[in-house]
Amino acid sequence: MMDIECSSELNEQPQMLPPPPGTFIDREELIQHVGEFAVSQGYVVTIKQSKRDKVVVLGCDRGGVYRNRRKPIDESAECIRRRRTGSRLTNCPFEVVGKKDDGLWVLTVKNGTHNHEPLKDIAEHPSARRFSEKEVLLIKEMTEAGLKPRQILKRLRQSNPDLLSTPKHVYNVKAKLRQGNMSVRNYKSLKPQKSAVRNNYLSVMEPSWRQHNPPRVPNLIGGRFVDSQSFASIDVINPATQEVVSQVPLTTNEEFRAAVFAAKRAFPSWRNTPSTIRQRIMFKFQELIRRDIDKLAMNITNEHGKALKDAYDDVLCGLEVVEHACGLANLQIGEFVSNISNGVDSYSIREPLGVCAGICPFDFPAMIPLWMFSTAVTCGNTFILKPSEKDPGAAVMLAELAAEAGLPNGVLNIVHGSNEIISTICDDDDIKAVSFVGPSTAGSYVYSRASAKGKRVQCNIGAKNHAVVMPDASMDTTLNALVTAGFGGAGQKRMSLSTVVFVGGLTPWEDKLVERAQALRVQPGTEPDTDIGPVISKQAKELICRLIQSSVGSGAKLVVDGRNILVPGYEHGNFIGPTILSNVKVSMECYKEETCGPVLLCMEADNIEEAIDIVNRNKYGNGASIFTTSGVTARKFQTEIEVGQVGINIPISAPFPFSCFTSLKPLFAGDINFDGKAGIQFYTQIKTVSQQWKDVAAGTSSDV
Repeated sequence: MMDIECSSELNEQPQMLPPPPGTFIDREELIQHVGEFAVSQGYVVTIKQSKRDKVVVLGCDRGGVYRNRRKPIDESAECIRRRRTGSRLTNCPFEVVGKKDDGLWVLTVKNGTHNHEPLKDIAEHPSARRFSEKEVLLIKEMTEAGLKPRQILKRLRQSNPDLLSTPKHVYNVKAKLRQGNMSVRNYKSLKPQKSAVRNNYLSVMEPSWRQHNPPRVPNLIGGRFVDSQSFASIDVINPATQEVVSQVPLTTNEEFRAAVFAAKRAFPSWRNTPSTIRQRIMFKFQELIRRDIDKLAMNITNEHGKALKDAYDDVLCGLEVVEHACGLANLQIGEFVSNISNGVDSYSIREPLGVCAGICPFDFPAMIPLWMFSTAVTCGNTFILKPSEKDPGAAVMLAELAAEAGLPNGVLNIVHGSNEIISTICDDDDIKAVSFVGPSTAGSYVYSRASAKGKRVQCNIGAKNHAVVMPDASMDTTLNALVTAGFGGAGQKRMSLSTVVFVGGLTPWEDKLVERAQALRVQPGTEPDTDIGPVISKQAKELICRLIQSSVGSGAKLVVDGRNILVPGYEHGNFIGPTILSNVKVSMECYKEETCGPVLLCMEADNIEEAIDIVNRNKYGNGASIFTTSGVTARKFQTEIEVGQVGINIPISAPFPFSCFTSLKPLFAGDINFDGKAGIQFYTQIKTVSQQWKDVAAGTSSDV
């Protein structure tokens, strides 16, 4: 009896398992999952039915069609039985269904059985002998050039050694070409151990977001750059030429949910990845940034408008953060206390939070995204990045480099949009922390909405930085600093010195300050000797001009007027020349609001105490500098000034990544700042462990 059972078990066909059910980001990922699993089990799947945005039904491609379709005239009953049996063998009952549910695709197995043996070699399947679309185009070109099928195959195998096709298949393709049939569907190739659909798609088809003119900026979801299904988009305008560089789609709610799902799914594996491996990825990442720094800088200049030299600085400042991330393991070390009680040790460890998000402004398209996600992912988190809709190109390029460096799929995701997507980020329960840099109104909104959901939030908002110039300050050093920090980047930097308080009066400084400002070259950022490029948009230019006019109407003196500057060849560009206003009072609108342009406001004070009081009373006092040759005065200034960043004889600047970027309330909303140790504290949480090991074998016990 046992011999019979054993014999029957040995004669059973090897079992081909169905793919495990699950949830997937999109239709393509679901098909890839089923296809790759099927190949590993010895069968090939094909799409039986598809409604692109609703459902896809996948079946087993037995490798043929109904046999003996033509019924012979004198067909006997036995022939009919054989034909029907053959048809059943050819049409396997295996079937799985993918349905779209709440933005994600859910896979279920309808029938997981097969009526045939598995393929011993996947190359036996007819799909392995089909050509890719690219190969079909090459066949057409070589045929027109007069090459024979064997010559064509020889050349194709030079670029694709795994090609299994024969001259007969080339003849068949030529016949279809003569009929005008160039459909990709007819020529998809299936290489051994690969997914038929996914790999052919990546190798042959140009991404849809690149096919648009102008190109659409893609979402990054689960490691794939995908074109948004949204019909609404925002034009990215070159500020110098007014040409449309690209279009930013407004990411749909379903796409956002897919991005969060991808980040959440990638988190367990990424958090368990050794810190040394995460650091190696960052080492490779910074190497790739250096390789492509020219492309990044040019993209920033085309989208933002800043001079190329400023664009390079933008990338290099962000690169410093990546370099710092390469050594974060040392800063994540916890604490250990031995024997706090009888045989009890206690230690603390830092662990990642989970899915984090970053909302970026337009002024530093490369530096601020790198501020955020470099530290976050190196600490073991996954990340959702929302670049500025005004200049998103650099962020997408950096994400491509991060993927090339080895960052796993789903660890970094990118979504796009404006107010609606920001609200969605703040409300999503799976996002544990939000970083924000931007204007005051938006920052206050993000902080209140996200913190109400129990998230960690850090918001750097607003910017009105001051310089205090003492009568004893070095003339040349001070003027160089004021002109560079006041007008650099067209004044569109959070670290710009927009207001100068001259202690003792402006008169000794005015003529030379005007002379240096008028010597600045205003032209497109792509020109090598540009000092000031255009501002980001027409709306920004109109706001700056309105604030200038309002100040003049309130009694300010227009020392240098840059509103009517014309740049030959770029008459429609958003250019504003260096502008200097004197006799500015604290009650004027230009002083109370963020100017965000190449406008220098000049105020006067009788003494250092009055100057410090002016700075401290401004709600946007993010940072302040003093220029003096007196150490006593400098010490008094740094002690009494109420700002987060202080410069002494230098303009304030973004600090190095190993130090902390500090702002004081109301310019900072949150508990933990950016960069340095504070950045690590923000993106990690502390877990304390107490442990005791007893010698059970010895039968001893101790009281805790």
